[in-house]
This record gives sequence, structure tokens and C-alpha cells, in this order.
Amino acid sequence: MEEKEMSKFVTQQAYIDGKIRALSKMIPQLKIIHKDAESLVTTINHISESSEKISGKIRELDTAREKVEECQKRVSDLIDLELCSQGVQKAIYDEDYEQGAALVHRFLSIDQSVVKQTASDFEKVAGVLKSVRTLQDAASQLREIVKHKFGDAVKTQDLHSIERFFKIFPLIGMHEEGITDFCQYLCTKLEDAAQKNLQTALNTPAGDKRYPVIYADTLTLLYEGVARMVNVHQPLIETYYGPGKLIAAVNILQKECDNQTRRIMSEFCKTRNINKKMTQINEISRMSSSSSFSKLEKIDPKDLDVLIGEMTLMHSKIELYIKFVKSKITTDLDVGISDLDERSKNIDKLEQLIKNSQVSQSKHELLGYYLRMEQYYMEESITKAVNLDTAEQGQHTSSMVDDTFFIIRKCIRRSISSGSLDGICAIINNACRVLESDFCNILRSKLKQGYPSGYLDLTQAYNVLQSSIQQGRLQPGDTEVARTAFVVALNNADSCTYYVDALCDRVMLEIEQAMPTMKENDRGKLESCLSGLSSVTATLKDVIEYGLQQLRASAIKPRVHPWIDSFMSINHEMTEDELSAYDAGETFVQTLIMNLESLLAPFKEVLTPSNYDSLVGVVTNEVITRFEKIVFKTTFNRLGGLVLDKEVRSLAGYLTTSTSWSLRDKFARLTQIATVLNLEKVSEISDYWGDHDGALMWRLTPSELRNVMALRIDFKIEDIRRLKL
Repeated sequence: MEEKEMSKFVTQQAYIDGKIRALSKMIPQLKIIHKDAESLVTTINHISESSEKISGKIRELDTAREKVEECQKRVSDLIDLELCSQGVQKAIYDEDYEQGAALVHRFLSIDQSVVKQTASDFEKVAGVLKSVRTLQDAASQLREIVKHKFGDAVKTQDLHSIERFFKIFPLIGMHEEGITDFCQYLCTKLEDAAQKNLQTALNTPAGDKRYPVIYADTLTLLYEGVARMVNVHQPLIETYYGPGKLIAAVNILQKECDNQTRRIMSEFCKTRNINKKMTQINEISRMSSSSSFSKLEKIDPKDLDVLIGEMTLMHSKIELYIKFVKSKITTDLDVGISDLDERSKNIDKLEQLIKNSQVSQSKHELLGYYLRMEQYYMEESITKAVNLDTAEQGQHTSSMVDDTFFIIRKCIRRSISSGSLDGICAIINNACRVLESDFCNILRSKLKQGYPSGYLDLTQAYNVLQSSIQQGRLQPGDTEVARTAFVVALNNADSCTYYVDALCDRVMLEIEQAMPTMKENDRGKLESCLSGLSSVTATLKDVIEYGLQQLRASAIKPRVHPWIDSFMSINHEMTEDELSAYDAGETFVQTLIMNLESLLAPFKEVLTPSNYDSLVGVVTNEVITRFEKIVFKTTFNRLGGLVLDKEVRSLAGYLTTSTSWSLRDKFARLTQIATVLNLEKVSEISDYWGDHDGALMWRLTPSELRNVMALRIDFKIEDIRRLKL
């Protein structure tokens, strides 16, 4: 191994010698570079030392400049102190309070620690301490005068003087007192107006057109009054007190607004008998399953309709007012406070202010009343719609469908007008519950009575049905009426599925229009509630399927089976002459199609298109299932298989044209059975079986295929068994 490495180094001798010679030539150049680098280092060190000396001198100059500026400022403050002290007393004596406040404001804007230091340093020179004391005394004197004058202006309702002295408060360091006193004055104005409006509401006669919403009007006037005060005086506060101070003013106004809201709500509950109605509704709900329920006096939902409308209007006004307050204060804080932590603290303070206010509590109280009454209104109105159900001739559905969804849509629209997303979701959930349980159970109970066997004859049926509905039950022996009632219930369920889908789309559109700035999480919450309507649709489809199975058991199966069973009475081991005679007469499939036509025709007139298509699907399934069983009980020759193939195609064509749905796939197995029985010889099956790229996709298993081929009397069992499938 070592010899190989040595040999390798020897062979590379010429290459290594060349590299060494090249490096030797570079040595002089490297020496020059080394000297240049040493020279550059020396130069850089020299420059660095010079820069450090210059920087030191600059720092000394900066220190000197700062001392000069501080000296200039102190001199300027001394001059201002002297000028202010000379003019402040004269301004107070001349009652020029604006000028006096401006001089005091200049004094107060000077750093008081600097003022004290300056007074101490120059006490013996210029009487600075005297000027300071003069201004301090003037400030105290001016504060007392302004506060007293402002109080007098409030008593005399001198608006000009009120505004005049309100502007002076911040100049003399009385920011909080100014805002407090001014807002207290505004609160008295607010209280007077609110009491006057409330008294007007109490004196409004019941026949007045505004009486049903008089308390909503009173609340509206209250909140509009607060909003007007904020809008009018916000520029004044921002100009003289600075941005970010609006929250202090609103906090004071809100307390008075809370007091007036509490009074209005108290009178509203008292006049409208809210507590009594709520107690009665809860009692009705609690005793609904009790034997004494029938003795309990129920509230007519019509009597609650106007009241619920007033509550939604009141709630929407409160919601609008809260949004106004949040918007105003948030905007003011964004402009006036740049510190993010401070702004966040004030936002939290705003949220607590609103959360703990009587306005917010009244909103939740109203929402609770509204939701309970709206729930009762919806349930009782739908119950009444069901009890007053009418069915008119020529209509697929009865009145309960339109009435029910009119009520539900009205309730949901009313919830949207309240402005509360929680309220909207609660009403939608209640609508889903009523539809999915109560309403669907009513439809199912009507279908549970069954469809009496026999053909449907609509002559006079609707008139008798109407009488039976009004009596509350069907009379014994009214089979025609029972059939019509069954069909109407089935159509009602089908129509409801379309109503639910339309309701969902319309509600989403109306909510987006009413709440264009809805947050993403609120949208998700709303979509989750609306998705509950899909479960209603699923329940309705179950009801429809239940009804169709009732029809299948009583009206389809008893007729279809004998018609199909007659296939066995026909000889399918035909000769040519027998085939010609069979084709010349009335064939099995012609008779079957005629019978099916007589079965389906009456239903086509009375069922909705969707229900009729579903019924045709049920008939098709029943025909195909029974036909397949009968075929396996029959034997065929080649001509018999040809006849079966023709009849299956004719039957499939008729049923397919009877509906808007595609039924070809349902005939796949039967068509394949007919195809197999139509083969000339056993070996031809290889041309069809396994041809997945062709038109024929086999639905028969290999075992079923052999059983079908065994029905041909001319096919040998041995040949069938030898098939490789």
C-alpha cells in the first residue's frame, strides 16, 4: 500500500515542481502587499486618533450649547414671569378673565421645579420670588372667580357665559372641574328634556297612531339628545381641553342617560304589563303538558305582535346609541393618545363603561323579553295556522305552508331589525326547532294515517276535506278525503323544502344588508345557525320518503305485483308463429304500461312535480324489483329472450319519459338480464363480459350471470359452467 502511494507521489513530481516555481515567483509581490498593508494600518490609526479628538471637542460644544439654551430659557421665563405678574392683577380687576387666564396659563406651563430654582437663584437680584407668589395668588383667585361665575351662568341659563367660562377652565389648570361642571349642566338639560318627553308618552291616548311605539320614541329622543350634545360640544372639548378627553365627558353624561333609561324602562314595563305577560307565558310553557293546561287562559299571539315590534325598535335604538358612543370615543382616543398601552387602557375603560351602564343592562333585559315573547308568538301562531288549515281545489298545498313560513320569515325579519346578532341567531334556532320538531311531526302524523287503497278521485274531495279539517278529524269511511289529505300533507312537506332553501338565502342577504360591517367570527356564528336549516330540509325529506313508502305499501305494491306476475302466464319458449301471434295482439308490456298509466295519471294532477318524480321513482323500483324476481322464475328460448329484451326497452322508455329524472341506470340490471337471454349461443357472452371500456358496465355478479343463462332452455349447463368469468 505504501509503495503504491510513493509511486503516485513520484508520478506527480513534475506537477508539484511547477506549482512550487509559480509560488516562488509570487514572493516579491507578497512582500510589496505586506508593506502596503502596514502603511494603511498606520494611516487608519492616525485618522482614528484625530477623529476622537474632534469628537471630544464636539461633545464639549454640545454641552456648552445645552447650557446656553437652558440659560436662555430661564431668562425667557424670568421675563415672562415679570410680564405675567404685572398684567394678571390688572386683567382680573378689569374682569378680562380670558387675558388673566392666558397669563396664568403661561406661568403654569413653565416647569415649576425650574421656577422654584430660578426664584432661589435670583431672589436678591430681581424679586423673582415676588412675581411667583403674585401669579400663584392670582391663579387661586382666578379659579374661585371662574368657578363662581360659571355657577351663576348656569343658574341664569346664560349660554354665552357658560361657554365663555368653560373655555377658561383648562387655562387655569382646572381641566377635570371644567368638564365635570359643564357636563353636569348638560345633564340638567338632558334630565329636563327626558322628563318632558316621558310625561308626553304617559299622556298619549291609546288611540294615537304613535301609541304602539311611544316608548321607543321616548328612548330615541333621549339618545338623540345625548348624541346631539356630544356632536355639538366635542369640537369645543377637543379645542380647549385636547383630544382624548371626550371619554370623561361621556362618562358623566352616561350616568344621567342611565337614570333616564331606567325610568323609561320602568314605565314601559308598567304600562305594557311586561312582567304579567312574561309570567303568563312561562306558566303556559310550564303547564303545556299538564291536564290543567286547557283551563289556563292563553295569550292571543296577535296581542303580542305590536308589543314585540316596539321592543325590537327599542333594542335597535339602544344598539345604535352604543355603537355611536364607541365610535366617537374610539376615534377621539386614536387622535389624542399615541401611546399604545395608554390607548388600550382607555379602550378597556370604555368597554367597562358601556358594559356596566344601565343602557347596556336595559338592552339585555329587552332582548330577554323579546326572545321569550317572539318564541311564544312563533309557536302559537304556527299552531293557529295549522288549526285553521284550509285546502282549496286546484292547489297542491294547503294554507298552513304559506302561513307558517310567513310567520317564520316575519319573526326573523323582526329579529334583524333589532340589530342584535345574538337575537337573530336565537330566533333562527327557534325557527329550526319549531320546523324540525313540531311542524314536521304534524306532517308525519297526517301521513301516518295512511293512504287508503283504491284509485284517487278528486271529485268533491277537497270540499269534504275542508269540512273534515274544520271539524278537526276525518269522518270514518271518508276514504277519498283521507287520500286527498294524505296527498296534501305529502305536497306540504315537499313545498316546505323549497321554502326553507329560499328562506336561508333571503335571510343571509337581508342580514348582510342590515349589518354590512359584520366581523368574520360573527359571520361564522350566523352561518352556523343557518346551517341548522339544512337539518330541517333533511327531516322534511325523511317525511316525504315516509309518505312515499306509505303510498308504495298501500297504492303501488298491491297493484304492481299482480300486473308483473301475469308475465309468468305467458309462454317464453316461443316458435316463430307464436312470436308473430304475440306481437299482433296486446303484449304484456303494453298492458303493463296501460296499467301504470292509469295508476300514475291521477297522481300527476295532484302531486307537486318533485313528489310526482319521486313517486315514479318508487313505482320504477317496485316494477324492476318484482320483474327481476319473476324473470328468474321463467324459462326462455332465443325468441323468448328477444321478446323480453324488447319489453324491457319499451318499459324503460315509458317510465323515463314519465319523469324529469333519469331512470336509465335503474334498469341496468334488468337490461343486462334481457341482453344475456337474447344471446344466440353461450360463447357470445365473452364479447360483453369484462368490456369495461364499452357502454355496458355489468351489474350482475358471475354467479347471477350463470343463473340467468341457465334460464335458457337451449343453453347447456356444461357450457355455462365452463365459462371463465
